[in-house]
Amino acid sequence: MTAVHLAEPPHGIPVSPLLTCHPDKRLLYGADTYYQESHGQLAALTDDITGFAHRHAALLLKPDAVVARRLDAAVDWLSGQGYRIVGAAVTRLTRTMIRSLWYFQWNLATPHRRRLAALFLEDADALVLLVRPEHDLDIPASVELTRLKGPTDPDARRPGQLRHLLGRYSYLLNLAHTPDEPADVLRELAVHFDDAARDRLFRSALADEDRTADALELTGRLYAATKPRDLDFDPAVARLRDIVSLHRGADPAATPRKLLETAWEQGIDLDPWDAVIVGSKVLPMREPGRAPVLDGADVGTWRRHLDTVRATPS
Repeated sequence: MTAVHLAEPPHGIPVSPLLTCHPDKRLLYGADTYYQESHGQLAALTDDITGFAHRHAALLLKPDAVVARRLDAAVDWLSGQGYRIVGAAVTRLTRTMIRSLWYFQWNLATPHRRRLAALFLEDADALVLLVRPEHDLDIPASVELTRLKGPTDPDARRPGQLRHLLGRYSYLLNLAHTPDEPADVLRELAVHFDDAARDRLFRSALADEDRTADALELTGRLYAATKPRDLDFDPAVARLRDIVSLHRGADPAATPRKLLETAWEQGIDLDPWDAVIVGSKVLPMREPGRAPVLDGADVGTWRRHLDTVRATPS
């Protein structure tokens, strides 16, 4: 992965090497307002910030998971993987929040991806679950949950992974997101929630009580507030073709990509979900040749990193 070398001195608070594998992330997050807010608030509640961040992971179930009615399946999957829900809250993924969450990765996104994300991420609320494993792990809970969640590429997902279970629709419609590392868990909770909501989540997690019932109650509210949607490609193409065929100069026999591009060129009013379903399959989502500014680290990398950190004299 490509390193971003930053000049000293750092412009923020120290970030423990136990919270991320990446030296550059330690510098960037130490100066990041979201990370600082979570870290400061958690420090007022516990002396063991590192332990808290290692023991807890977060799962964001996005608006596509809401309209596809897959929240219940995700809750059941977590239990089957030995994760207990210790906090649950609803969030709304605004344009600004989307860019804040993936600020260090969206340099990879194409203009098509940005346009499509804006169509569906603000269409419904989303659910954040704060979870911890029932048994201690030798790696952070967030790293293991990210492994179990499965990759962004739908063709690379495997049975047993959450994203395989929820639906292999497309690169963009992946239904679930997890912060990669402990530092990301802290930062992303501050992106989603204000001080009061974050305080409730932190206190709930520190109490270590099962909040599955809360998650299911919020699931019911989210379902009641949104219309269910079919996210399959072929029906969406058929609906798109029907709309385009009503407009002069449009070729209803064109490829799905051409149909969508024609609709946009002519200002045809499309169902936003159909535009996302089709567009995320036929349009490029990632700029070639680019690496993310910051990335996660796999299980093997984390084990080696922890061995190194623990062997280094303080």
